[in-house]
Amino acid sequence: MERILLCKPKMCGRELEFIKAALAEDWAVPLGPDCDAFEHELEAFVGRNKKIATLVSGTAAVHLALIACGVGPGDEVLVQSFTFCASSHPVTYLGATPVFVDSEKDSWNIDLDLLEEAIKDRIAKTGRTPKAIIPVALYGMPYQIDRIMEIADRYGIPVVEDAAEGFGSRYRGQVLGTFGRYGVLSFNGNKMITTSGGGALICPDADAAREILWYATQARESYPYYQHEAIGYNYRMSNICAGIGRGQMTIADEHIAHHRHVQALYEELLKGVDGITMHSNPGPEYDSNFWLCTATLDEKLKIKNEGLAYRQVITGAVGGAAGVTHAAGSAVTDCQPNDNVEALRMALDAANIESRPLWKPMHRQPVYRNSPAYVNGVSEALFATGICLPAGPWVTDEHVRYIVDNIKAAMK
Repeated sequence: MERILLCKPKMCGRELEFIKAALAEDWAVPLGPDCDAFEHELEAFVGRNKKIATLVSGTAAVHLALIACGVGPGDEVLVQSFTFCASSHPVTYLGATPVFVDSEKDSWNIDLDLLEEAIKDRIAKTGRTPKAIIPVALYGMPYQIDRIMEIADRYGIPVVEDAAEGFGSRYRGQVLGTFGRYGVLSFNGNKMITTSGGGALICPDADAAREILWYATQARESYPYYQHEAIGYNYRMSNICAGIGRGQMTIADEHIAHHRHVQALYEELLKGVDGITMHSNPGPEYDSNFWLCTATLDEKLKIKNEGLAYRQVITGAVGGAAGVTHAAGSAVTDCQPNDNVEALRMALDAANIESRPLWKPMHRQPVYRNSPAYVNGVSEALFATGICLPAGPWVTDEHVRYIVDNIKAAMK
């Protein structure tokens, strides 16, 4: 069987149509009619009268949202610890400090009791209120945004929703990214829809979107020459990439429905398999897109060849085509998945199935060893026992059955 990837992008065919039209009109640069059209299509998708600024990446969207919230050197930003580094790195770009908050057990997203504890403690210790809160839709799963907004409003802190993995996910029927002051989307090659690389910021109104796009265009002033009165960035989306996005928008709902179907099939086929638990919607108010399907392995579960786990240093790319690695000095770290998780990953890899551990909590990343963190052990426990399974638009029912058969075959 061909290698089954976690989330390989799938084109619908119309992408080339938009790209050819852009090239025919000599619009192969940032800005352009396809950028405008893509923004309007996204605005219709998310609703709530929001305005969209298309950008080069979701990371750029986080960065510019924090600038718009007034984050600067010496400030603190509350960030969900259980996430990819793109949620926290932009905080450090601005000379601010990420303050990490652990997860709740049900959704795996930011723990609301810890969030409020962190706010109170940072105010007591620094005399200053954190400048923003960044909840994350982990693997597409919604966060309890109604409670997050209640807490944030009580302390006057703006919320930047990192919905990069949650395109099309909803909480109580409302699209993620539309509750807070800003919402982040990603169109990276492995996301629900792709522009090859790219992202967008959901903004509260046209004025806010205009300011974001000004920052994204190197903050150029309206003179016949280059005048800069603020530091800007080269963050505008290419018109060609926007053309790809427009094609992808025609099948966005289809992709979301497919991911949910794959999740349901995993749940059905793994029901009753002792030691493996699929992560699913905690309640009716949650409506995840299941960007990746994830599971946890009981620590007592025995996988064949566990003794071979972490014997060799990884030398190739991990995490897809963009996952270039920096040669590690050791095969192990002081915080890593259990041997049975790594053994299962290796068994699936041998069967030509891509899988990977969950995100390593940011508060356990060496680069953030000195950052404040409010923890309860949940994200570390999940990282130790969790695994991501293929869920993309190329994953068929036959693939899911093959994956589950190999999971069962790897168990002692």
